[in-house]
Amino acid sequence: MAYNLKQEAKKPERFTGGHRMCAGCGAPVVSRTVLRALKPEDHAVVGAATGCMEVSTFLYPYTAWKDSFIHSAFENVAATISGAEAAYVAMKRKGKLPADGETKFIAFGGDGGTYDIGLQSLSGAMERGHDMVYVCYDNGAYMNTGIQRSSATPKYADTTTSPAGSVIPGKSQYRKDLTLIMANHRLPYVAQTAPIGNFRDLHQKAEKALYTKGACFLNVLAPCPRGWRYDTPKLMDISKLAVETCIWPLYEVENGKVTVNYKPKNKLPVEEYLKPQGRFRHLFKKGNEHMIAEIQAEIDSRWEELLMLAGEK
Repeated sequence: MAYNLKQEAKKPERFTGGHRMCAGCGAPVVSRTVLRALKPEDHAVVGAATGCMEVSTFLYPYTAWKDSFIHSAFENVAATISGAEAAYVAMKRKGKLPADGETKFIAFGGDGGTYDIGLQSLSGAMERGHDMVYVCYDNGAYMNTGIQRSSATPKYADTTTSPAGSVIPGKSQYRKDLTLIMANHRLPYVAQTAPIGNFRDLHQKAEKALYTKGACFLNVLAPCPRGWRYDTPKLMDISKLAVETCIWPLYEVENGKVTVNYKPKNKLPVEEYLKPQGRFRHLFKKGNEHMIAEIQAEIDSRWEELLMLAGEK
């Protein structure tokens, strides 16, 4: 699909300024870009799981959302939006809604409410095949409640429940690969993307998900300056480093076919991504070199596996 940044920027905002999200946070960039992929004439019903996005954008009676908005509990935004979509289909069938025009159903959830607490309702909604899009803004921990580790937290990251110190060197487990888990639900469209550069990749994947019939899933990297401990202006730099090191590859799965959308010409070592983040500061102390080597080996292995799935190996 063609993408013109100047043209897209002229669209009316569906996610407005004035919200309370932190400076340098990736989540509002994600939601704003996803909603911008909607056609101006189409309406959206948006749901958000309890989390940073919800508590900072919908403080009754104020809202940053221009479309219909539903606040769900931490664990059930996928069930809520799938129910709204089912009611919409039934009302249209009974002639209670106009036949013309389109309404899109979008669920937003952080990694805590998606990888962990909300996985059951997410899997159920995807398996049932509701015509909806689930967008995970992955910031790698339970940021809203105090930076506790989640199953999306990378290995050796320092969090409040996996503190790096003399007892443990940060989180001891590798992160869950939720994108491939969703792809194995045999969905029509699944994609992994990030807010980098001119937003082309994120916009095009959001547009494809929104206008593909059936249940679709987007996993979007959303750096968090408080939990990751980086300077707020470094949001896009951190996102780009995640892609250039292949820690966060850009790819999509359409009806089972895996396509890698970007392959770095000169794949950077993982240190380039880890070093600017305070949550990995302990890895650069003398004697911890083996931890960085272990992370590098894991990332290399996952990258090779992805290339094999795409038929490029």
